[in-house]
Amino acid sequence: MRRAVCPGSFDPITNGHLDIISRASRLYDEVYVAVMINKAKKGLFEIDERIDLIGQVTAEYGNVRVEAFHGLLVDFCKQRDIPAIVKGLRAVSDFDYELQMAQMNNGLSGVETLFVPTNPTYSFLSSSLVKEVATWGGDVSHLVPPVVLDALNQRLRQG
Repeated sequence: MRRAVCPGSFDPITNGHLDIISRASRLYDEVYVAVMINKAKKGLFEIDERIDLIGQVTAEYGNVRVEAFHGLLVDFCKQRDIPAIVKGLRAVSDFDYELQMAQMNNGLSGVETLFVPTNPTYSFLSSSLVKEVATWGGDVSHLVPPVVLDALNQRLRQG
């Protein structure tokens, strides 16, 4: 069984994330979406909410599992016998940081990182940008799946 992981904070998941996950799901038998827990950061959505939203928008793929993780990604990979990390690259600036991480992860555990160029439609997209635009009343309906848009709008209305 060929396994890979797509890690991230996914606060919230965007169409850019979904593009990378769907492409990984066609290349691997099983794809884990690892939702990072960073206790130092307060996200817009709780971890369980992110997991639920990701589960809803990836359900159609059939081979995607969504789990939270805290700690080193390579430990997550070792515990689940995952030999590959799939990361989307939006721009050259992403590459500098991601290459360092890939080399460190490989050095620590032998886990390989596969870089997937982002669909140009989503090359500017980030969760932070979506949250900022939505907070100021901008239209992000083309940037996130409908269920995520509903959750985002509801959360922002709550203040």
